[in-house]
Amino acid sequence: QVQLVESGGGLVQPGGSLRLSCTASGSTLDYYVIGWFRQAPGKEREGVSCISSSDDNTHVADSVKGRFTISRDNAKNTVYLQMNSLKPEDTAVYYCAAVNVIGLAMCRLTWRYDYWGQGTQVTVSS
Repeated sequence: QVQLVESGGGLVQPGGSLRLSCTASGSTLDYYVIGWFRQAPGKEREGVSCISSSDDNTHVADSVKGRFTISRDNAKNTVYLQMNSLKPEDTAVYYCAAVNVIGLAMCRLTWRYDYWGQGTQVTVSS
């Protein structure tokens, strides 16, 4: 079993930055693909970015490409989502998720994942 805890959310002005953390317990994240998702009120949960377990390959949604960067620190059992140039439309609850697979096939689809965190709120507003 993997327990995931997100942190780092908050209120930020447009153009600002935040770094979200996803820290795991119960298992090492070395063998897990980790995905970041977000869900805005009244909308479906969407995949934002994901990082592979084996070679640190990443995948980023077009809507955040060039602004968001995913990375991992296996020594800290943590995956990060660096978010720059934030826009009001980035406002959502952000979740991380984990699945024990190799490769990034379909990594932005929610059904791909076995473990989820509780989410952290990100609000972009002036």
